[in-house]
Amino acid sequence: MMGFRSPRRALKMALPAFEDFPMPQSAAPGSHVLDDAVMAEALDWLIRLEDADDLDRAQFQAWIERAPAHRAAFDKARGIWQSPALADIARELEAGLQPPRPARRRLLKPLTLAAGLVLAVAAALESDLPLRLRADHLTDVGERQNLQLADGSRVLLNTDSALSSRIDDQRRIARLFRGEAYFDVARDPDRPFEVEAGPVQVSVRGTAFAVRYLGNAAEVSVHHGSVDLSSRQDGARVSLRAGDSIRIGPEGFGDPRQGDLDQELAWVRGRLVFEDCPLSQVLVELRRYYPGWILSADDDLGQVKVTGNYRLDDPIGVVRSLAQVTSARLHEYPALLILD
Repeated sequence: MMGFRSPRRALKMALPAFEDFPMPQSAAPGSHVLDDAVMAEALDWLIRLEDADDLDRAQFQAWIERAPAHRAAFDKARGIWQSPALADIARELEAGLQPPRPARRRLLKPLTLAAGLVLAVAAALESDLPLRLRADHLTDVGERQNLQLADGSRVLLNTDSALSSRIDDQRRIARLFRGEAYFDVARDPDRPFEVEAGPVQVSVRGTAFAVRYLGNAAEVSVHHGSVDLSSRQDGARVSLRAGDSIRIGPEGFGDPRQGDLDQELAWVRGRLVFEDCPLSQVLVELRRYYPGWILSADDDLGQVKVTGNYRLDDPIGVVRSLAQVTSARLHEYPALLILD
């Protein structure tokens, strides 16, 4: 995994057999768990009440009185957006995302930021529609899927990933549109197995390897066997052997390297492993597995280096542990974790 490699060391090859991959379990519930639908209604009311008329207020009062959970959800939602820590982060976000403004103009309120985030999420979902139409398999944030393709090849699809495949008598092709996948390819000397992922095309006949495609760069790590890579931009070619990894970006191939596959492919076993890594980089990776926001309100905290081996199916537990080892304070809200 990019950003999570230890110093060069002897190669380990102790990954489990594909059938031993653990399937993800639901994350352990936190102390602030409320029904998602009720919380969504509460957040909607919180925004509507900013500019409510008498009819809105009457409807809100009826909603509050309909069930005790409604009052609890509304109090929780109001607590989120009135949190001093979130207000500080809102100011930082506005300063970073908006054009310069006269000093006398007040900053966005956290509630305004909340409405903007809701719109941003809605826009992201709408922009995801073409991807959802093209992909055969998609995983949500925090989800993994075990797949068996028509030729007997196995695929473990990691969090927030999208994949399609076409297997026929002539060709075996998989396309990774986004995310990360581990392939254990059924051997077939007559039909190479090809994976397209952004700037790279991978070709194998029977091996196990992982492909990670995020942003505009891809990374390939070979567990066993060998793979042939070609750049989809300029046709440049590279071959990798067991234990090799390489990054492919807009500028082309990086240098092949020998890594610690137990660490780089730890996600295959449902683990997040890092050694002497800045907390900011750990949080970047952890956000891929948490269906909400994980924020750090302290720049200095992000530079603290940490080492750990954690379960990916419990991201809240990971953040709690990170708070302990870095002596940080953790503020927990529904779908929002703030470290400072």
